[in-house]
Amino acid sequence: MSKEHIYFMPGLGVGPDIFKKLQLSNDYELHYLEWKNPLSKDETLANYTMRMVDDINHENPVLLGVSFGGIIVQEMSKYIDVKKTIIISSVKSKNEFPRRFKFAIASNIYKLFPTTIITNFEKYSKFFVGKYLKKKAENYKRYLTVRDKTYIEWSIHTVLNWQQETSSKNILHIHGTKDNVFPIKYIHNCEQIIDGDHAMIMTKAKRISEIINTYLN
Repeated sequence: MSKEHIYFMPGLGVGPDIFKKLQLSNDYELHYLEWKNPLSKDETLANYTMRMVDDINHENPVLLGVSFGGIIVQEMSKYIDVKKTIIISSVKSKNEFPRRFKFAIASNIYKLFPTTIITNFEKYSKFFVGKYLKKKAENYKRYLTVRDKTYIEWSIHTVLNWQQETSSKNILHIHGTKDNVFPIKYIHNCEQIIDGDHAMIMTKAKRISEIINTYLN
């Protein structure tokens, strides 16, 4: 019996290591996608997505994306046939954005974001004081592997200006009740993870794995 293929797309600036704690059935063959640098700061989401599709080597795969990766896999599903789409800590349309996102778009204030905090994180990590914040800083340094300035600026702009208004078909949305990036009060039709935050792909991996295995069974 041939295995089903699952392609994983991590969150903004993050590498595939965030998926290592998932415990999925042996019925699936796992493939990990990685971020490409945009061709320019003006590359369209459609063009970027079609370049990502080039890395899909199997028919009717399952696509799974976290955060911005969830937006990317939804866009990819517009260009290829997929069996299922799974998004975690993400949104299904711009209507699930929090109000502060809408303000950032309207005011263009997001363009003032100091991207050097990400591109040169080691320099700023010394300001993370206390055991809890130091641990967070170490996790950021470990998982935040894509720090190209053009990529970061392009990603922030692309997320905030995503135009999808209706949910994709055949989609499973898994979302934490304590997500501080995409608050649960704006999210509809999802499998809730109690006390899950935006990084729950690592901290709630066991429960997330159970939901995915049940959904794909």
